[in-house]
Amino acid sequence: MSGKRSSSAAGGGKATAGDVVIEHPAKSDGAALWRIARDSQKLDLNSSYAYLLWCQDFADTSVIARLDGLPVGFIIGYRKQSASDTAVVWQVAVDAAARGRGLGGRMLDSMYADLLDTGVRYLETTITPDNEASIAVFSSFADRWQTRLVRSDLFTVDDFPDGHEQEDLYRIGPLETPPTG
Repeated sequence: MSGKRSSSAAGGGKATAGDVVIEHPAKSDGAALWRIARDSQKLDLNSSYAYLLWCQDFADTSVIARLDGLPVGFIIGYRKQSASDTAVVWQVAVDAAARGRGLGGRMLDSMYADLLDTGVRYLETTITPDNEASIAVFSSFADRWQTRLVRSDLFTVDDFPDGHEQEDLYRIGPLETPPTG
């Protein structure tokens, strides 16, 4: 992503009050990502160090959304080492105050539209079977991009040492043309 992208302002013009700007995070955003993840009460909370490191080392495969300049959502992801045409979404979070605006989907669209230029053609993520909101976000993403979504088993409850729920793998693609509109 080249700089800031306003997903509300037409033509990428200057953002005004109420506009959401989606851009790559900076190291200084790590604390805000940690807070948003913590406050979600849904995500597995990583250490604050992990979010700082993510913003430092994986900023080009991650995005942050700002509403009136304040962080209100993020996606952290990485390029899969064993398949360079695949970027994995690790976490998607939207602050409670910004929910219900389709922000998760807008962040995914923005992130993957830019990743297309780097050769990424597939999105992978894992979702627990009871996380209906995430399943809906990623299903909607596949629909908007007019491509396939394939769910498969990945990690069972027995794979985890701490009683974590099963995680299903969702693979979406091939991604070719970003949605318009």
